[in-house]
Amino acid sequence: MCRVLSVSRSGFYRWCKHSPGQRQEQNQQLLALIRQIYRDSNGSYGSPRVADSLRNKGLKYNHKRIERLMRIHQIRSKRKRKYKVTTNSKHKRAVAANLIQRDFSVQKANRLWTSDITYIRTQEGWLYLAVFLDAYSRRIVGWSMNHLLNDQLIINAFKQAQN
Repeated sequence: MCRVLSVSRSGFYRWCKHSPGQRQEQNQQLLALIRQIYRDSNGSYGSPRVADSLRNKGLKYNHKRIERLMRIHQIRSKRKRKYKVTTNSKHKRAVAANLIQRDFSVQKANRLWTSDITYIRTQEGWLYLAVFLDAYSRRIVGWSMNHLLNDQLIINAFKQAQN
């Protein structure tokens, strides 16, 4: 086995008899505390908050040590995303009547179009996507993207669908 691992026999036996050092034992104890604090926070605490929590308990550890142990053992905080309001229900515009009544069965193409708007998170901010879909063929007949959620987004998608 020593030949396969490319280690000397004496080095292997010394490693077998080796007991963990004081720092390694401290790290194991600290890791148990970190995991307990992480569990108590339902996974929402990262290394800065774990370090603050330990400090509040009277234990002083360097935040870099806590960060390193959390990284090595893949303990990561769960991030909550901010809720983005995209609907403006407080407008004075007329609401169109529901003529379809959820009956999407169509016999010919281009008799019924449905549409929707969704938003996509990018590194540069939010992008809004408006799509018109033919209910007969289930194909997209028009679409438009913009960084603003306004009337022009829908108008551009509708014009593309008409062409």
